[in-house]
Amino acid sequence: MIRIALAEAAQRLAGVTDTARLDAELLMSHALGVSRDDLLLRHLDDPVPEAFAPLLQRRLTHEPVAYITGTRAFWTIDLAVGPGALIPRPDSETLIEAAIEHFDERAPLRILDLGTGPGTLVLAALDQWPQATGLGIDASEQALAYARANAERLGMAHRAEFRLGDWTDGLAEPFDLILANPPYIGTHEQLPAEVREHEPASALFAGIDGLDDYARIVPALSELLAPGGAAVLEIGWTQAKAVSALGLQHGLLPAVHSDLGGRPRVILLT
Repeated sequence: MIRIALAEAAQRLAGVTDTARLDAELLMSHALGVSRDDLLLRHLDDPVPEAFAPLLQRRLTHEPVAYITGTRAFWTIDLAVGPGALIPRPDSETLIEAAIEHFDERAPLRILDLGTGPGTLVLAALDQWPQATGLGIDASEQALAYARANAERLGMAHRAEFRLGDWTDGLAEPFDLILANPPYIGTHEQLPAEVREHEPASALFAGIDGLDDYARIVPALSELLAPGGAAVLEIGWTQAKAVSALGLQHGLLPAVHSDLGGRPRVILLT
């Protein structure tokens, strides 16, 4: 029975993840081909599908749930993800929240996402502002393949363009909103096994102090921002002072926004 299998799986996963019960439910719903809500409401007394055991075994080896199921919910959209693409995190939704607060009743019409990965930020922003168009830049063709597929599946392919690139190199047009979740982890910082062993290092690490990529991105922002626009950058929770100072150094006014845990997570630059 699924009810019993979920309890046993959560017990086995307790040493692997802090979200053992949730992970078990997500894997079970994937094995059944139903939503998690549907699983909990209608299927707890069903027999366990054969597909569940191999999924659970993969999770026990620290493979991320998002790579096992091939999808991750973010903001108001679901994104296809897999090896080679950074998995969207709930903390990154703080960027969209900060942008909404900045624009208030206005709407950005042209959006840039630097280091777009599977299209996470630009596609969430395009879903938020249906009149906008967006450009996503990434240095990984593997990640861009996910981004283009996500745009197609979400019906946004006509509004979202994705290009291989190196941060702002070669960009000249003005953007109302610039979003970026660059690598910001120091090379000696410890990470959970599921992150360190599975997600792309190029999307995680940025020098000894994790600040290398901000030093490349921030100086270019003032030339790319349209009047009244904003650049919204995700940061590590200890980096607010350093990234704010870099913004001021290049003529931009910083504002810090915190995530749901109350930690500094975003620098908004205008």
